Amino acid sequence: MLFSSISFLYYFLPLTLAFYFVVPRAFKNTILLLASLLFYGWGEPKYLMLMGLSTLLGYGFGLLVEKYREKKAGKVFCVFSVGISLSFLVCFKYADFFIQNVNAITGLQLSFLRLTLPIGISFYTFQIISYTVDVYKGERAQKNLIHLATYIAMFPQLIAGPIVRYSDIAGQLTHREYSWHGIAWGIRRFVIGLAKKILLANQLGELCSIFRASQDSSVLFCWLYAIAFTLHIYFDFSGYSDMAIGLGSVLGFRFQENFNYPYISASITEFWRRWHISLGAFFRDYVYIPLGGNRKGRGRQLFHILVVWMLTGLWHGAAWNFILWGAFFAVLLTVEKLWLLRKLEKSRLLSRIYTLFFVMLSFVIFNGENLGQAFSDMAGLFGGGGIPLVSQEALYCLLSFKIVLLVGIIGATPAACNWVRKISKSPTGGKVLNLLEPVVLTVLMLVMTAYLVDGSFNPFLYFRF
Repeated sequence: MLFSSISFLYYFLPLTLAFYFVVPRAFKNTILLLASLLFYGWGEPKYLMLMGLSTLLGYGFGLLVEKYREKKAGKVFCVFSVGISLSFLVCFKYADFFIQNVNAITGLQLSFLRLTLPIGISFYTFQIISYTVDVYKGERAQKNLIHLATYIAMFPQLIAGPIVRYSDIAGQLTHREYSWHGIAWGIRRFVIGLAKKILLANQLGELCSIFRASQDSSVLFCWLYAIAFTLHIYFDFSGYSDMAIGLGSVLGFRFQENFNYPYISASITEFWRRWHISLGAFFRDYVYIPLGGNRKGRGRQLFHILVVWMLTGLWHGAAWNFILWGAFFAVLLTVEKLWLLRKLEKSRLLSRIYTLFFVMLSFVIFNGENLGQAFSDMAGLFGGGGIPLVSQEALYCLLSFKIVLLVGIIGATPAACNWVRKISKSPTGGKVLNLLEPVVLTVLMLVMTAYLVDGSFNPFLYFRF
């Protein structure tokens, strides 16, 4: 089930919230868990058992890790829990990729498993790992299975994050506050996220699809595609994160921010502090620091960066273009750490141009169906293959999508937010905004509902991962 669907917005969500707020506090997690299982099982009922088994194993290992935390057995149980969780992920997500490469290297004809990738497995696996490791580090194990299952299966962030660390939410599972302010803020955040998804990401995704289907390639068209996809993936994923954070607020939870205007960054290092913040924090705290971080000399630090970014690329998908994408960022981050960061500080404008340029190149690699297509798209940006500078279809698309592109470019910066914040600080402006806000949100919902009823282009990119 998609957040951006009629069934979710007008059936599932209202009924879930009605039951959630009617039942006594002691039963709210039960209602939330049942709703989350229905939400997940709506599209993939056969994989409910896999998520249930993963949850039970995480619950059992968590109790064992806490019991033997001061002994060697505690570490053993923690390693076992992490290993089993990762084995499920590897089996479903990477097995055929490994088999394909073994066959290519050795000439063998090993059969593919052809397992369907369970939706959200990359996210809930990391949350189970977060729980087990946090318990090993000193967090109290969750004795109530329903509370733990609610944390792992919670529908707002189950499918595409943000990745919520157990230590950040443990207290909220048993004690959380509800307020009209939190509910109103959550609704506003959800509607804004939904608008990002339907009114911007979906339209930009259509432009990318037109480019992919076109036979009239040109340098201009390749750059239009690169810009459109860079904006598309931001509004698609940050929109979903906004919706998850907003729903969490309505339900009384406080999830961490996942995006902070990454396209205004003045370095790749800064970009990754602003982009998919929860994933970056996970790899930092559960991979980079345990490996030794920057504590074992510059050479080891650079090796740790390479490991983390190869894993980050692989986490996004079982394909060589994702691995190359991770390695691409590893190289850029290494170069910045060695000498480039100091030079970037001399010009904020040039540093931002540099960052956007390489981020766009990275997303061209990211969105290739394979390495061949990624390299072809990359070459097209610089006139490779003898393509012309301009084509008729590129000009048509530029004219057709110019408003969406312009709104997307402005919306990817804090300019609009800063403008609204500035107006809200004046007494008159604040009153006007308070009156206009419910009207604007209502109009947005009506427009977006019309798009959904019309059956417009409505995929969600991160369902692939």
